[in-house]
Amino acid sequence: MTHSRTTDHPALAQLGDGRCLVMGEVALTHDGSLGLAHAFIDAIADAGADAVKFQTHIAAAESTPSEPFRVAFSRQDRSRYEYWKRTEFTEEQWRGLATHCRERSVLFVSTPFSVEAVDMLERIGQPFWKIASGETSNAQLLERVLRTGIPVVLSTGMSPLAEIDAAVARVKSRGVPLGVLQCTTAYPCPPEQVGLNLIPHYRERYGCWVGLSDHSATIYAGLAAAAIGIDLLEVHVALSREMFGPDVVASVTTAELRQLVDGVRFIERMRANPVDKDAAARERVPLRRIFTRSLVARTALPAGTRLAREHLAIKKPGTGLAPERLEKVIGRRLTRAVEADQVLGVEDIEGLPDP
Repeated sequence: MTHSRTTDHPALAQLGDGRCLVMGEVALTHDGSLGLAHAFIDAIADAGADAVKFQTHIAAAESTPSEPFRVAFSRQDRSRYEYWKRTEFTEEQWRGLATHCRERSVLFVSTPFSVEAVDMLERIGQPFWKIASGETSNAQLLERVLRTGIPVVLSTGMSPLAEIDAAVARVKSRGVPLGVLQCTTAYPCPPEQVGLNLIPHYRERYGCWVGLSDHSATIYAGLAAAAIGIDLLEVHVALSREMFGPDVVASVTTAELRQLVDGVRFIERMRANPVDKDAAARERVPLRRIFTRSLVARTALPAGTRLAREHLAIKKPGTGLAPERLEKVIGRRLTRAVEADQVLGVEDIEGLPDP
């Protein structure tokens, strides 16, 4: 029996409705420690993210013993294959991680890197498939994923537009809900390569959910993406920058993730509430009276004084005649005596027309 779709989770239910689903990417930063993987779930949930994402690597199904490291980082693994093998979890362990996510009210997501990984993750259940940048052109993997019928989110870090077009067409031909994430495969990714301009381009080109898979190791790219409007944000997470692993250099800390989530929610509220400037000004009339200025008598003046510029000053509060009426007041007579610093009103000036 499969439990592939988690439609009752509010983050998934609101996907595409102006709320960004924030996903903390653990990848393999747990380094094969099941306890550390569970610790990541708690930390990411505590930071307010909507989803915790892992990567499911099955060494024998994905790699050969001759696969080289992308970067030389491991002192204990002689090959990438050995690293995949050492960091594998059993199906029972993956089930435990998925259960822990449900207990913490976050979505469990894991990216499959083989058909065998898809088979296992389908049995465990997740709300959507996140396809890694290097797998976007993997037709066999994509076809297997599409047979599940649940949404597919494509990363685009290594793909030219033609390759993205082909993958999008394949997903759409099956009637499966789709998301496309702008991604740059650089660890960490410099600001010049983030590619924010592509996010609205993907939305127009593909008419689907769009977002950012960020490797900048900052909160800035995610906040900028939220400001232009995204549906999904994926960011690598580390418990600290002193952790071991190839993705730590491209990760934010859990404390930074909390800031990022709060910032995204703040931006969403701003975007959802456009301001009518005139209405806002009307609502702030009491403040305007405190902060703006009025025409006042510079000195005590008797009734009947024909007002000249030297008789008048402009001072706070803004409860009387506005300063822009100065030229209309000059040359008119006072209807009554006034004290120094007295705020002048319409009733104090003879024949002053309404504004």
